[in-house]
Amino acid sequence: MKAKTPEQSKTILTDMVLPGETNPLNNLFGGELLARMDRAASIAARRHSRRIVVTASVNHVAFNRAVPLGSVVTVEAKVSRAFKTSMEVFIDVWIEDRESGDKTKANEAIYTFVAVDETARPIAVPEVLPETDLEKERFDAALRRKQLSLLLAGKIKPNEATELKALFE
Repeated sequence: MKAKTPEQSKTILTDMVLPGETNPLNNLFGGELLARMDRAASIAARRHSRRIVVTASVNHVAFNRAVPLGSVVTVEAKVSRAFKTSMEVFIDVWIEDRESGDKTKANEAIYTFVAVDETARPIAVPEVLPETDLEKERFDAALRRKQLSLLLAGKIKPNEATELKALFE
């Protein structure tokens, strides 16, 4: 199975925030943004694995800025790291200024997907070959995030979380 770069999984979804998608403050509902991020991340994971993928977890979401009614929102997703059958997908959310066209990062998230076969059994996925400094940073951090998640779930022991231990040595 040939390794792939994060760029090969890159998925960009752009849409406008409509009145039916907003809360009483006229900002995009968080759940609506989560759904948009899940769709983009799912496509990125599928592009990387070329398999059916299912959302395994939403590992991190940061709602740093409100997304006002009428905003043009761009959700960009890339696979940041692949493990045996799972893939971490990093998602950046951008808001486009209506007048200048400048884009500002508003939110980010990290989702995990698992590739499955036609019987819904997990199946191996290609490795990720990061190219840019940001891709390398996200790739390295993905292993620490995975170990932390496994540690908190009781699936590994503290001494097995080698990447986490290295942070404190």
